[in-house]
Parts: sequence; structure tokens; C-alpha cells
Amino acid sequence: MPLVQITGVGNYLTLEQKQEIIRKVTDAVVSVEGEGLRPVTWVTIQDVQPGAWGVGGSPVTDADLRAMARQGQGQVVNID
Repeated sequence: MPLVQITGVGNYLTLEQKQEIIRKVTDAVVSVEGEGLRPVTWVTIQDVQPGAWGVGGSPVTDADLRAMARQGQGQVVNID
């Protein structure tokens, strides 16, 4: 039985976004392992408190992720 565990910064994704990720990750797994495993493919999403997650020695918050997402949409944002 496939189990996919996803961990991310809390307060960043909405419930609807998490549900979409669950659907799409399940689709990706069964596209490789076979449709018969869909009923037993588990996907869990765990939130880590904003600021309790770090990259390169710096804490990351949901606000930081939103700024990074805007930057990817052509908006320049400084994260300090």
C-alpha cells in the first residue's frame, strides 16, 4: 500500500489546496503503480508551525512562502 507523506509550513495552503494536492499525488502514484492501488494509496499532509521550519539556517513562515510565490509570478519581493 503506497503511503505519501507531505510536510509543509502551516497556514500556507488552504484546505481546498491540500485536497487538490491529495488528488494529484494519488493520480501520480497510480499512473506508475497501477490503477488497482488507488483504493489503498494514502496521502497525508502535515503542517509545521510557521517559523519552526528552516532553510539554510533561517526560519521560514507562511508569509515568506507567499512572498516567494509572488516573486515567481514576476513580482520582485525581498525576504529578510
